[in-house]
Amino acid sequence: MEGLQHQSATLKKLNAPGDNPVGAAKVLEVRTDKVNNDQFLMNAKLAATFLENSDHAVGELSDIVARAKEIALGQSSGASSNQDTRLGIAEEVTQLFQQAVATGNRRVGDRYLFGGYKVNRPPVDQDGKYIGDDGQMMVEVTKDVFISMNVPGDEIFNTNPEGLKQGSSMGGYEMATRGPAAEDSETAAQTMQPENTNIFDELQNLRIGLLTGDLDGIRSCLERFDDMHAKLIAQRAKIGSRLRGLETTNNALERTNITNATLTSSIEDADMAQVVSELAKEETVFRSALQSAQKLVQPTLMDFLR
Repeated sequence: MEGLQHQSATLKKLNAPGDNPVGAAKVLEVRTDKVNNDQFLMNAKLAATFLENSDHAVGELSDIVARAKEIALGQSSGASSNQDTRLGIAEEVTQLFQQAVATGNRRVGDRYLFGGYKVNRPPVDQDGKYIGDDGQMMVEVTKDVFISMNVPGDEIFNTNPEGLKQGSSMGGYEMATRGPAAEDSETAAQTMQPENTNIFDELQNLRIGLLTGDLDGIRSCLERFDDMHAKLIAQRAKIGSRLRGLETTNNALERTNITNATLTSSIEDADMAQVVSELAKEETVFRSALQSAQKLVQPTLMDFLR
């Protein structure tokens, strides 16, 4: 009866390993899994935040390139422009350049998105030179499954067309090399990348062409802006594939946590209706035993004469 009273008080049928050694081991295993899954979910949330902000920034760069192409197209013919209009438009291109630099230095909290491993300093200087590296920070989103939470600026701005990677580690994150183990879903996006075209250099080339009236130079920017736009679209596809992978993984982890919680409850939680019923039976038996004992030791006349 003491055990039933304890279950009634704690609402648990598993209060000590000795109550059910096999069940206790399983509950411990499930709780360990939940701790790991919760950490994976936190990692995935951090990665999703980085990737979503990266996607927005790449979208802004794509808009900048589209506007630059529009300017180049409109100013590439002497019939549709003159030196005065080109000088005015050159100022807008300067603003586009500054906007591109600011976008390249976008941060999440105190970490720069596009600096590679160098997350603590701006990856693009005021002249449009990329001073980050090609590092990819890998986070574990489920057991032995890692995903890159960043896109290095050398891939966005095309400052390193070979795209060679080196493995390293920093700040508790694993760094991985790019190669056969890279995500299959990103292969198509990577193969779409065009020839080397630096965003900042081309904006400067357009500005110089406008200031000097170099119509051939302005026209030569058109194809390169098309290349840049295609590259940025490919990068957004790459980021999107990672975000979809994170969503799928998160859903699986959450389902696992729900299943494990149900399993733990079935092993650990007491059926209170059953406990109350059995406790009532035990109390009835106990009272009956007391009454029987009392009858066995009833006082006699001799007890009163003493």
